[in-house]
Amino acid sequence: MGSAEEPPAAGLREQAVALGKVMAARDVILLTGATTGMVYAAGKAAHEAGALHIGVSPASDQTEHVERYRLPTDACDAIIYTGFGLKGRNVVLVRSCEVVVFFSGSIGSLNEFTIAYDEGKVIGCLTGTGGVADEVERIVATFKKETKARVFYDDDPGKLLERCIKAARP
Repeated sequence: MGSAEEPPAAGLREQAVALGKVMAARDVILLTGATTGMVYAAGKAAHEAGALHIGVSPASDQTEHVERYRLPTDACDAIIYTGFGLKGRNVVLVRSCEVVVFFSGSIGSLNEFTIAYDEGKVIGCLTGTGGVADEVERIVATFKKETKARVFYDDDPGKLLERCIKAARP
């Protein structure tokens, strides 16, 4: 989960690609919002490195996915067209994941985080990427709510993913 925008900071695209490659090396099934920006960069890198990448679209079909939402189709092995719009898609996407990893992110990612947190998911935040990934610790401390969520923070994609997978599959 993360920014569908291009990052203002140099080096973030490279970090997204590194995250995608780490996911492929761990042989995980990657689910994303089938979107643009940093999510696209990570998903495309994972796909090209051999990971199975499933996109979960807000659209009802491929035409709406491309024309209305202006989203790509080339980084995913398969796309599930929910027809639920962006926020409805987020519920389907997050609830379908064992581990939810955040890279940067804005309001949409914040929505995904609150779903993951409420659902008690294992959550990883790739720190140093900005946005939601760097604000989650403060958000959790400020808005105290008991859930079964386990949140991990690291600036190294490999270490973060390792900790999250270990927590999800003890």
